[in-house]
Amino acid sequence: MAYPRQAEIEVPLLQAIAEFGGAARPRDVYPKVAEAFPQLTPEDLEARLPNYPSTRKWSNLVQWVRQVLVEHNEIDGSERGIWKITDAGQSRLVTLARSSRATKGGQAQAVQPIARIEPNLRDLVNTNHEEIKARLLAELKSLTPRAFEHFCKELLAQLGFRSLVVTKRSQDGGLDGFGDFRQGVISIRSAFEAKKWADSAVGRREIDRFRGAIQGEFDHGVFLTTSRFTKDAVDASLKRGAITILLLDGPAIAELLVERGIGVRRIPLYLFDVDDEFFDIADD
Repeated sequence: MAYPRQAEIEVPLLQAIAEFGGAARPRDVYPKVAEAFPQLTPEDLEARLPNYPSTRKWSNLVQWVRQVLVEHNEIDGSERGIWKITDAGQSRLVTLARSSRATKGGQAQAVQPIARIEPNLRDLVNTNHEEIKARLLAELKSLTPRAFEHFCKELLAQLGFRSLVVTKRSQDGGLDGFGDFRQGVISIRSAFEAKKWADSAVGRREIDRFRGAIQGEFDHGVFLTTSRFTKDAVDASLKRGAITILLLDGPAIAELLVERGIGVRRIPLYLFDVDDEFFDIADD
């Protein structure tokens, strides 16, 4: 999903600090602010910056918002490891609360909240990330079914599979290709199925059929689709005592392409920030 814009995080961040009594440690603030954005998934909150695996995207984004509020004197940044709301920050929350009450009361002229919609590079990067994934998914859906099979072969090769072969249509036997996945000295015989579907979700029936086709000859399976999987299909992919099937739907494939730099061009763009978590050192 797209992360909220920095301007959208400002008020929830002030509210979170206020709820902690006006001061709080960053590690306590991050999950509290996330509660204001229920669309954020656990995966979103744990996602790391590509070039800095130790840094979470979400906490980094909140840190940037905190710095903006420090510059506007709404957060006191003088004490390391502690975020404090200032009188100006409290005043902003009071103004917003009055505006909300006035609007609910039906008054014609409600007090307008202070708005600061300022373009910033980080929002542009996050927006670009989502736009690129959407474009990649559109490209995948424009492929013919046969071309999608060859795409899946190339993708799996980039993910560490070797000796990959796309089967002939008349001889596929219920699978579209196969190869070896190597983990160190271990080689796992794996098969893959590629479903280029527009909107229909892949269900349990297709997963069971694929597993039946590879059972006894392969140790692992990968099912790729441009659409999505039903919950029953996801549950069926991990079946005790049976071959595990790795599921990759359209959004997951697009995310992999961006993360691995496959089918996209990286344009170098660097932002520097202080890692507050690094300096959040216990003094006992």
